[in-house]
Amino acid sequence: MASFEISGKLIEKYNTVQRTATFRTREFVIEVAEEANGRTFFNYVKFQCVQDKTDILDRFNQNDILKVSFNVRGTKWEKDGRINYITNLDAWRIESVQLSGNAGMQDMPPAFAPDVAPASDVDDLPF
Repeated sequence: MASFEISGKLIEKYNTVQRTATFRTREFVIEVAEEANGRTFFNYVKFQCVQDKTDILDRFNQNDILKVSFNVRGTKWEKDGRINYITNLDAWRIESVQLSGNAGMQDMPPAFAPDVAPASDVDDLPF
């Protein structure tokens, strides 16, 4: 499965939850600013860390600018004849992003960068 990266401001980090005797999770939220048509839009993305990765968040504080490396995980859940699908963004690396001088959110690295090379520089769109 592909790995992804996204950068944003740490908005919230939650306490670690012991799900079973051998499984624990911890969730956190980052705010991602995106520019479009001269306006700034904000997205709030919730991630989870699992097992030994739950301790990664301890060294970061609210409002820190972070780069999060993560995988997309999906599971099928069935109970009482009903099927539900759950998608998790599993963070496996979190790094602090150092902004230069008077830099703001506009100087952050690109918000979303999949871990795959671009197909080509050829513009083959029909419009």
